[in-house]
This record gives sequence, structure tokens and C-alpha cells, in this order.
Amino acid sequence: MKMSQNNADKDDQTSATKKTISLPVSRVRLIMKSSPDVSSINQDALFLTTKATELFVQHLALSSFNNGSGKETNTLSYSDLAHTAEETETFHFLTDILPKKILARDYLNSLDQMQEEDADF
Repeated sequence: MKMSQNNADKDDQTSATKKTISLPVSRVRLIMKSSPDVSSINQDALFLTTKATELFVQHLALSSFNNGSGKETNTLSYSDLAHTAEETETFHFLTDILPKKILARDYLNSLDQMQEEDADF
């Protein structure tokens, strides 16, 4: 009787931990396996990586919302994320992934200016 009760407790814990994760574990596993350095993935490591990723995304979104312009309209936009990545030292490593959007004509103008500067040397 005690053995079946322990198994039931473990099943309850497993289902409870799955409910605490919003990200798809299979997708995180696929991303982790894409690394050539990873040969096998422990279930505990997979769970912790998934939970840590979820908490990181939540922290980024919350920081972007609090610092962004969407507070009045209760929205979060890409520009809020990009601004947070650029202005907050903690998220500065994301500036390559979340660059600020610029218009094509502004980009072409900056390219022309850079070429003119290079031609001057």
C-alpha cells in the first residue's frame, strides 16, 4: 500500500511541475540538442533550463513594459523590447538580436554617409 502511495505522490509532483511551465519542453529540448556539445539531456536539467528561460523572458517583458511607452495603452511592443535591450546593462547582450527598427531610407542614408567617410580616408 505504501509503495503505491509513493508512486501516486511522484505522479502528482510530476504533473504539478509540468503545470508550472508555460514553454514547450520539447522545443527547449530541440534547441538544446542543436548544440554539437550536447549528447544527452537529463530531465532535471531540461526542466530547470525551461523554467529559467521562462523566468528570463518574463523578466525581460516586465522590464520592457515598465520602461516602455505601452503603459498607457497596456501593450508591449517590439520597440519597447529593443529600447530595454539597448538601455539596460543587464539586457545589453540582446542588442544584436533586438535591434532598433529604422526606416529603409534612414539606413540607406547612413550607408551613404559611411561610404563618404571611408572615401575621405
